[in-house]
This record gives sequence, structure tokens and C-alpha cells, in this order.
Amino acid sequence: MDKYEEPDFEGAKYVMSPPLRAKGNPEALWRGLASGDLQSVGTDHCPFNFVGQKDMGKDDFSKIPNGMPGVETRLPLLYHFGVNEGRFSVNRFVELVATGPARLFGLLPRKGTISIGADADLVIWDPDKKHRLTKENLHMNVDYSPYADVTVKGYPALVLQRGRVIVRDNQFVGEAGAGQFLKRNPIHL
Repeated sequence: MDKYEEPDFEGAKYVMSPPLRAKGNPEALWRGLASGDLQSVGTDHCPFNFVGQKDMGKDDFSKIPNGMPGVETRLPLLYHFGVNEGRFSVNRFVELVATGPARLFGLLPRKGTISIGADADLVIWDPDKKHRLTKENLHMNVDYSPYADVTVKGYPALVLQRGRVIVRDNQFVGEAGAGQFLKRNPIHL
């Protein structure tokens, strides 16, 4: 069934740009990620609650806020469906989520690598941890996830920011406001 045709206005949850594509398109994207034709995977992470926001468009499609949640589920889904299903290696996963974006944004070698002088922003990954994605155990401050009830294998065990643990056991334990503005270097592709 087309997600946009789900009953009870549930299709509004999938209104985003770019829109969902036909079934063959995702496989082409997986091939591009594996081959290096695509260098990173990002998310706009533009969430709107279904109740009180997306449902504003019940009588007028043009009033549906455009966007979906995705930042918290990006890495687990990419690892599960990319690495676990044999589409690409764990090394390619690291390139797609760390080294590649740091290079593209002019932040390498401060970000995207484990080396002397780098910031030590790390995700300690448990490749065997199974985790069921639910709106109750996600932290995106939205009342639904398009990936609700998907069980992934491979999940963060710890997240470090500049060498300090900020996520442990799927709970934020860092300090609010600890982020920093980073001046970018020139990009040489």
C-alpha cells in the first residue's frame, strides 16, 4: 500500500521533501552509497507532531506541515539495512556517517577521525545489540516515528562529545549547551 493512502489521515505523516519514491529508487540509492557515488547520508530532521500539527491539513492538503523525524534513527537504520544486509562494509558505514561528512563540511581532521588532536566525538557501537524503535524510547520530541516497531541490530552503546560521555544506555547524560561553533576549513574535493 502507498504510505500516502493510509487510512485515518495517517498518510500525512509521510508528507516531506523530497517525497517518498517508487520501490525501485531505494535500491539505486543503496547502490550509490556502496559504490561511493553518494558520499554521506543526512536527515533534514524536520519533525511535526501528528496531533495538532500534521492534522491541520485534514481539510486542505496544503496546510500539512512538510517534514518527518529522522535524526535519532538514521545511524541504526543505516547500519541495520546497510551493513547487516550486506549492502556495504562497516568501514563504508563509518565513511558515510563520520569521515565523509567531516570532509564535505571542511571539518576534517578535527571531526570524522580518531587521531591525535581530533575532538574525540565518538559513537561506541554495539553491533549485536537489538533495539526496537518506538516513540516511547526515542527522544525526538514528536508523537510518532515512521520507523515505529522496527527492530534493528546494531545500536549505540555510548556517545562521546569531545571525550566526555553524553549518552549512556540510551539516555542523555551530558550537559545542555555544551556545543560549540566550528569554523570550517576550505573544502578540496
